[in-house]
Amino acid sequence: MHWLQNLDLDLFRFINLELAHPVLDLTMPWFAGNRLFFPAVILTGLILIWKGGARGLLCVLMLALIVSMGDGLVCNTIKQAIGRERPFLVLPEARCLLGKGNSGSMPSSHAANWFAASMVMLIYYRRSLWIMLPVALLVSFSRIYNGVHYPSDVLVGAVLGAGYAAAGVWSLDQLWARLGRRWFPLWWQRFPSLMNPPRQLLPEPEEEPAFPPKRGEPVGPAPQANQDAHWLRLGYLVIILLVVLRWLYLAGGTIQLSEDEAYQWLWSKHPDLSYYSKPPLIAYSHWLSTHLWGDTAFGVRFFAPLIAGLLGILLLRFFAREVNARAGFVLLLIITATPLMAVGATLMTVDPLSVLFWTAAMLAGWRAAQDKGTTADWAWVGLWMGLGFLSKYTALFQLLCWGVFFWLWKPARRHLRRPGPWLALFILLVCMIPVLLWNSQRDWITVTHVAERAGADKAWKLTPRYIGEFLGSELFLLNPVFFVATCWATFAFWRQNRRNPKLVYFFSMGAPLFLVYLLHSLKSRVLPNWIAPSVLPLFCLMVIYWDTRWRLGAVRIKPWLASGLLFGFVVAGFLHDTNLVRKVIGFYLPAHLDPLRRVREWDQVARLVGGARDELLKEGKPVFIIGGHYGIVSQITFHLPEAREGVPESPLVYYVTSATPKNQFYFWPGYTSRKGDNAIFVTELNPRKPRMSPPPAALLEEFESVTETEIRDVKYNGNISRQLRIFVCRGLR
Repeated sequence: MHWLQNLDLDLFRFINLELAHPVLDLTMPWFAGNRLFFPAVILTGLILIWKGGARGLLCVLMLALIVSMGDGLVCNTIKQAIGRERPFLVLPEARCLLGKGNSGSMPSSHAANWFAASMVMLIYYRRSLWIMLPVALLVSFSRIYNGVHYPSDVLVGAVLGAGYAAAGVWSLDQLWARLGRRWFPLWWQRFPSLMNPPRQLLPEPEEEPAFPPKRGEPVGPAPQANQDAHWLRLGYLVIILLVVLRWLYLAGGTIQLSEDEAYQWLWSKHPDLSYYSKPPLIAYSHWLSTHLWGDTAFGVRFFAPLIAGLLGILLLRFFAREVNARAGFVLLLIITATPLMAVGATLMTVDPLSVLFWTAAMLAGWRAAQDKGTTADWAWVGLWMGLGFLSKYTALFQLLCWGVFFWLWKPARRHLRRPGPWLALFILLVCMIPVLLWNSQRDWITVTHVAERAGADKAWKLTPRYIGEFLGSELFLLNPVFFVATCWATFAFWRQNRRNPKLVYFFSMGAPLFLVYLLHSLKSRVLPNWIAPSVLPLFCLMVIYWDTRWRLGAVRIKPWLASGLLFGFVVAGFLHDTNLVRKVIGFYLPAHLDPLRRVREWDQVARLVGGARDELLKEGKPVFIIGGHYGIVSQITFHLPEAREGVPESPLVYYVTSATPKNQFYFWPGYTSRKGDNAIFVTELNPRKPRMSPPPAALLEEFESVTETEIRDVKYNGNISRQLRIFVCRGLR
């Protein structure tokens, strides 16, 4: 071993020092990473899919899966286990031509990634070896020349990468051979091998009727039933995979809690019948998930991927029963490739619960509205609507949606003469009782807050820029391709096909809510997530319409679908980690343009505020913390260990005293009982209004002295992410 170590060091010094040359000093860092790399990878992948058919698509999928899993799981795990330091940290004479990272040295991830990619390409395209192998060797050599890896790191990485790539492709091929034969026999007969695929990835389904049969009628020939079973199984596999991947993403700590998530987590520490701005169900869900997984970001968000998976199952099964399973699978892909829904599958706010129960009430309502609908079916509708109300007050708009449906579809009006709809309404009213009780004891503060948020206290004034903001944000968040396709399908339905009960129903369950907020944006600003419950019913309408058009011979639907999925998956990937932008364009996004700014560096905020508190503690008096916004109070409470441990009996962080309710903190004990104590007041500097404002008047009245310290910068990737104003408050009167 001693001889091998000396050989390793000698080879490193020879390559890093003795081969040093100005030309190599310019070219070797370029091989380690450059701005052209990721655009070239994306372009190559698109060409492979376009020209290579099934082989190209499988090759790209294998590359993405094996390289990402190998880099993130295999290499990083080994690096942490071995803990070998980089050569520039050990050898004073080593020349380092790249940035000095702090990750382990053994093995080289660059070498592993390139040799893994070379092995996958070799399996699918033998002649690629003449290009991939020289590039992999050059990249591996550059890691030594640049001073960031030993030769042994590169050698182990190369062998490891090629090995797990070959093992991964072979294992997946064997898994398909076993499970595909059992679960997807029709497809397996046409497509028996992942390593030697035919030109067409999946066979065309058997011809299906343009208008699927109604529930209770024969489904059709056995081949179609088999096809539906295959699409259902594939949908279940995709749903399970997405749930697991989202859990792994959340457990990885790429993002931290948003302000609303931390705020509503704090509610869960104070169980109540309702809260200042929202109903209580979000607090109960946080209470349950954090009791299962602890007070961590993963614990707070545990249910978000699970809710997304449950929504996928509900819609997939509904389409398999009422339309066809392939259309349900396409809907599942569309939802996954819609940025708004992708974000909602990872952040646990009130919206996932609201969308879940709106959708559950909608699907139960379809069953209840049929001729054979029973009172029990309507009871389920009332229960889901009630739980939706306990999640978000938007659920009351579903009553408007039902009114539109009864107006548009005359056959359904017979149910109004039966007890079912009125039972559903009664159950909804029963579910509203806790919120009504809580508000009746607090002067109906939630009604006042919601009215102010909606701008009901202001005179009507046409403001065109708000509708532009609303439509622009929805165009992006709902995926431009799918947004246009949904609008097209909606207008076409309204003009041509109002005799189809499914299209009428889904239009009624989504369009009224969207149109209400569209009209409201003429007056005041509408946040993009307010229309979230309307997205799935409108997407259902879109998929049913375009699926029918495709069966009738429309030929341009597949390219539109493919372009929408490609755009959506790429955008969703960047929204999950905007640091990927640097790999494409060579630099990080500015903080004000980074959509993930609101879920980053809150732990640094807590450390800075905690450090200021520790300095003040040296004066010998107890010190608590005051925040100028509910979000910063909640984030510091969550991320500062001593503050989190004190909730709810002994809070350390408070919201500044206010004469009227501005948030939930008004209804919890404040800091007025801490007479004589000192405090740290913290607020975030508004980049849009950099002019310094004085501290709140309440602080000047409550404390003997209030002194501002220097502004503290919170940085991410070397750039200023946010700035904190910290005041030292001495002697609470």
